[in-house]
Amino acid sequence: MATLKAVRGTRDLLPPETELWNRIEAIARRVFARYHFGEIRTPIFEDTGLFARGVGEETDIVSKEMYTWEDRARAQSEKSQSLTLRPENTAGVVRAYIEHKLGETGQLQKLYYIGPQFRRERPQKGRYRQFWQIGAEVIGPPSAGSESPLRDAEVLEMLATLLDELHIEGWTLELNSVGSSADRERYNNVLRTALVEVAPKMCADCQRRAVTNPLRVLDCKVHEDQPFIEALPKIGDALDQASKDHFAAVTAALDAAGVPYKLNPRLVRGLDYYTRTTFEFTHGGLGAQNALLGGGRYDGLSEAIGGPKAPGIGFAIGLDRLVLTLQGQPKIALDTICVETPCHAYIAPLGEGQNAAALALARELRKSDLRIEIGDGSFRLKKSFEIANKLAWRIVILGEDEAKSGILTVKDFLSGVQAKVPRAELSAYLQKPADGVST
Repeated sequence: MATLKAVRGTRDLLPPETELWNRIEAIARRVFARYHFGEIRTPIFEDTGLFARGVGEETDIVSKEMYTWEDRARAQSEKSQSLTLRPENTAGVVRAYIEHKLGETGQLQKLYYIGPQFRRERPQKGRYRQFWQIGAEVIGPPSAGSESPLRDAEVLEMLATLLDELHIEGWTLELNSVGSSADRERYNNVLRTALVEVAPKMCADCQRRAVTNPLRVLDCKVHEDQPFIEALPKIGDALDQASKDHFAAVTAALDAAGVPYKLNPRLVRGLDYYTRTTFEFTHGGLGAQNALLGGGRYDGLSEAIGGPKAPGIGFAIGLDRLVLTLQGQPKIALDTICVETPCHAYIAPLGEGQNAAALALARELRKSDLRIEIGDGSFRLKKSFEIANKLAWRIVILGEDEAKSGILTVKDFLSGVQAKVPRAELSAYLQKPADGVST
């Protein structure tokens, strides 16, 4: 009798490697906690329609890579249902957001997940048919600030922090904007025209995509096709002013926080739901397929699967590839998990002009292992106080006067005490027990 083995494209994780995985996940949970993310766990299979409508029927994932089966009806009155092992987790998180009416809270939902995904693709180094992802999503009604470029910048700054705390050396953040749905439609028409002459010279997948979904041509990884792709029109030329302003605000906040990045006008990512900001963190130790993690904004995904307007941004880290990268580093120093609630402080920027400064202040405080949440300058002060009172022990007010003087206004919700604190002393002040509560 033949010896049974793990199915091709899957693998067993054994000690001591699992200890490394656990420690990576612990650091991710600790970092997410500092940014006030909570964990969500969705089913590993969903209705096939969720991915067809959300991810896009013409994407490689939906058209070629999903594990799908028909769940037969148990009674004559029931209809059979097409089910799919999840190939990615964003669509499932948004489905859960809609199903559980999380938007009715009026608050941003900051959710993270850790778990397996499934795609029928060719197994290779760091890529498996069952693979693990660490990911996060920030989603909510527009009134909660979910469309703000500050949300994009905060997610990117958080990822830079996570990679640094994992001691990943030599990462590069590549950044682009794919604009609004109207921008993309405009660009698709330009791209379709440009591809008429060159598509016949490209791979079979690109020839198909040139007709069904021209934007996907830019995601081609075939080496011989790259000169053709490089000569195609750039999506940045099709962006309207609102999309350009949004992207400029993202990069300005990253500059203020000291997060390095490289603009990549060809970066579009492989899923149809992306809008505006798209990004990848790459690493040279992974070879030609060098993406360590990626993500972007998806402002229309909720509506596409039948939900309310709920702009969002998220990312997914390939845990298999992250482990490979870590194992290639000269030094691995992993910390232990420490997840506590609520936040030490909520930073309330007064006016959108203070958003970038708020992110820079939050980055500074989080380096002291403080759990910090930040609001948005578009909020009225009363709204900021209401949100802060639900999330944090204290609120830190950051207006023009505070930014100029370096003296921050801090209010303790439990004691009602309001104090003026020099910025240099703010970290130590926030680490003190809030009205007798140990932090």
